[in-house]
Amino acid sequence: MRDADPPTTPDGRYIVVRGRLWRRTNPALGEDRRAALVHDLMQARRDVGTALRAGDAAGERDARRRVDAAKQALGERGPVWWDDGAPDLNRHMAENTPYAAWFEALP
Repeated sequence: MRDADPPTTPDGRYIVVRGRLWRRTNPALGEDRRAALVHDLMQARRDVGTALRAGDAAGERDARRRVDAAKQALGERGPVWWDDGAPDLNRHMAENTPYAAWFEALP
């Protein structure tokens, strides 16, 4: 059984997991592009594990570089995908951000 989707901030920029904000994928990405990037991300993550189990430091570095590249292309890392000048609060605890009242009111 799958848990419910994590809450999304009212502006759609973040999800909240265990009280921490995580930047969402850029909603301006087309579905085909998003799906291709998610596929690349998941393959790179599998490759990290394979390299770790094999003790392949160069393979691990390459796979982690590909994870980062996919996350940046998705908009989850790197420059923010919104253009209103709001700061990036990725990885901040929701209770310590402007989302605190919203987060406190969640069921």
